[in-house]
Amino acid sequence: MKKTYNIEVDCANCANLMEEAAGKTEGVASAVVNFMTQKMIVEFNEGADPKATMKAVLKACKKVEPDCEIEL
Repeated sequence: MKKTYNIEVDCANCANLMEEAAGKTEGVASAVVNFMTQKMIVEFNEGADPKATMKAVLKACKKVEPDCEIEL
């Protein structure tokens, strides 16, 4: 399952770091962050709970960019 989330990130480098962090999160098959559109597209692993997974993604992204936001 793929879902698109609105995000708030300050720079393209931070967006790349957030994409990397999200991709390493358990339950995420792939993640793409587009700095220009301020969107994150997440493809979840089979059987993953999107809400719980996205909370973990947000936590991982906050370690990279403390003031980032993801509209869950």
